[in-house]
Amino acid sequence: MRPACLLLCLALLGCRAERAAGPLPQEAYVWQRAWTPAVREAVGQASDFAGLTVLAAEVDLSHSPVRAFRVGIDWQALRSSGRPVGIALRIGRFQGWGGGTGRFADDPETVRRLADLAGTLAQEARSHGFAPREVQLDYDCPESKLADYPVLVEAVQKAVAPAPVTITALPTWLRQQRAFRKLSRSTDGVVLQVHSLRTPSRPGEQIDLVDPGEAVRAVEEAAKAGRPFRVALPTYAYGAVFDRRGNVVGLSTERAGTEVAADPDAMAGLVRRWTADRPQELAGLVWYRLPVASETRNWPRPTLDAVMDGRAPRREMRTALRRPGPALVEIDVLNTGEAEVPLPSPVDLRWDSDRLIAADGLSGYRLLALGPREARLESPSLSRTLRPGERRTIAWLRFQGTAEVHVEIPASP
Repeated sequence: MRPACLLLCLALLGCRAERAAGPLPQEAYVWQRAWTPAVREAVGQASDFAGLTVLAAEVDLSHSPVRAFRVGIDWQALRSSGRPVGIALRIGRFQGWGGGTGRFADDPETVRRLADLAGTLAQEARSHGFAPREVQLDYDCPESKLADYPVLVEAVQKAVAPAPVTITALPTWLRQQRAFRKLSRSTDGVVLQVHSLRTPSRPGEQIDLVDPGEAVRAVEEAAKAGRPFRVALPTYAYGAVFDRRGNVVGLSTERAGTEVAADPDAMAGLVRRWTADRPQELAGLVWYRLPVASETRNWPRPTLDAVMDGRAPRREMRTALRRPGPALVEIDVLNTGEAEVPLPSPVDLRWDSDRLIAADGLSGYRLLALGPREARLESPSLSRTLRPGERRTIAWLRFQGTAEVHVEIPASP
């Protein structure tokens, strides 16, 4: 090999990105605005996470002076988790501030107020015995103003010292590599949010919150900045509500609508992939958000546990019979798996007696007679689901005397 070719090969090898493998630290966001008993319980059971980042305040920049909403954090519940704690400041993206430019450099008063608020939040944590592992700024900065963002970061760093200051980042920022690198160097860490910001264009359109291929590409691109970063992955779903003309009129985590959801199987695939091979700069995962038993649009905890292990959650449904009286049989379905699943339909029933007096379906099921000793339960709504560990009664049968009843969930074609 010629010396010039050898030098070129060595140079290319030297520029090759370093790779890493092995388990990643996994953290969770506590983004609930009200610390209900269910939230406190979930936090108290979060000892298996590497850390928790807690929403502490939200700021509305459309008002002058800026308007802040403080979250009433239950510090005792956090202490019971035994986890390192970071605090987050959510900054809403609004127009009409900074002299109309939307730039922090043009509005030192807003910067001062935001920095003072961050400093107050950090001091509050310290007063409850917590040294914040980070103060995280969650601001969806426009791409065109990334070069201005360090103005706020540096002011907050002075206000909360010695706590590190981190920021969340969007994949679209990576198109501005020079500005993104400068911004990432101004911080103590970056959390890349790879969830989609798209909404369905029509009712019934299926959209996943994360495209795994796009997430992998975003991670590889973010690594080019040469700074350690974490990736935030979603655990939730929301409903897009349409008007009669087919236009999206709102997004809700409570109301029904065309669902945009995080696919646990796909997220488990990303965990497996990055456990086996990833850029050296990828330093951890943060789940948004901590599962709470009362939230129906967020994964149940068994689902997240499986995904954190890098495996698709197990789906398992079974039936059970109960006999409240000698002649009465009630039929339940139980979710014995790790993921939320639709209620089964159809469900077939058979019995060994000709002395059936009455029967009916429950929980939205219709009972259809198929013969003197058999019937079928059907549910017209496939949107009804069972969460892991949940049990629901779907029918009852009353006989003259005792009878043996057999229940079968036919296999899907």
